[in-house]
Amino acid sequence: MRVCHLITGLEVGGAEMMLYKLLGSLEPRAFEPLVVSLVTPGPMGARIAELGIRVETLRMGRGLPSPGALVRLVRLLRGFRPDLLQTWMYHANLLGALATPFARRPALVWNIRQSDLDPHLTRRSTRLVARLGAALSNLAPDRIVCCSQRAREVHCALGYRDDLMTVIPNGFDLDRFRPDPQAGAELRAALQVPVGAPLLGLVARLDPQKDVDAFIAAARRVQAERPGCRFLLCGWGMDPGNPELVDKIADAGLAKSAILLGPRTDTPRVFAALDLLVSSSAYGEGFPNVIGEAMACGVPCAVTDVGDSAAIVADTGVAVPPRDPQALAEAIVRLLGEGPERLARRGAAARRRIAAHFSLPRIADRYGSLYRSLDRSLSRGT
Repeated sequence: MRVCHLITGLEVGGAEMMLYKLLGSLEPRAFEPLVVSLVTPGPMGARIAELGIRVETLRMGRGLPSPGALVRLVRLLRGFRPDLLQTWMYHANLLGALATPFARRPALVWNIRQSDLDPHLTRRSTRLVARLGAALSNLAPDRIVCCSQRAREVHCALGYRDDLMTVIPNGFDLDRFRPDPQAGAELRAALQVPVGAPLLGLVARLDPQKDVDAFIAAARRVQAERPGCRFLLCGWGMDPGNPELVDKIADAGLAKSAILLGPRTDTPRVFAALDLLVSSSAYGEGFPNVIGEAMACGVPCAVTDVGDSAAIVADTGVAVPPRDPQALAEAIVRLLGEGPERLARRGAAARRRIAAHFSLPRIADRYGSLYRSLDRSLSRGT
């Protein structure tokens, strides 16, 4: 079965990472993939190509899909002749809907990765494309995959066709993301974290959606209660070369207790060093990969109730309302107050939960089953 994946871009993000994991998990003898990026591919393009998968780009600019990109996509589809077109995120969903009538009408599956669209922080063009998708959902897609239940609810309210929607959450590689006390101890020593000092981590890119300011404000309150804590910030933009972030940390009185790692490729090792993962997101999340990855590594989580974050952690961690640093700080202090042994039990329960509900093979099987159910060449007997 030939499956073309059309995605907005191939930077390092949740949708891009899930596509990469899916491509590495689907049976290659059953599915022949092609990946097409609307814009020039970022780092994930090279990683997908290393799997032996063809990667193309439409060389589209940012913003609304262009006529030129549509023409280039139709040509690619006519050449590849896919049985199914899987599109990822709003712009790709829209362009895929416009292209399929000119390319033998392969089965079309949209993929929605976001929950709410904050009008003050989400680009106007993104909100426009999302609303165009609502109108087209009655005409174009055969199925709509949402990565979270919250994403489904939000988009139903926007007018997306509910009976086409199915929720397939993100999946996690339990061999790569696993408890590793030795690796964690080595990283803590390299970062000069005192033995016994609780290490709390925010692993995210610097973006308004992630609400790093709320994490810093919560960390200031936690430090007042637990002076020995250390606070690790890891991700794009979270490095000592960012003067604005460094100043915010200093103003909060955290200059000596905060560690800025910047982006890392060894995130399992980072998770292994943490006592607690903190997700302070303010809006827009569907199914945050970082929460599932930390849980798979046996790390309990304190999260804001955005997207499906609260449902993911369930009773293995704590969820609080977004944009409330006081509530987040209280949750962190409460978890730390349980002591190392209780936290370790929470972490073990968190890993069991990921294994039971969100393992990568289980999620890949769900995608594979969906694709087979829509294989029109099989239904035609050809």
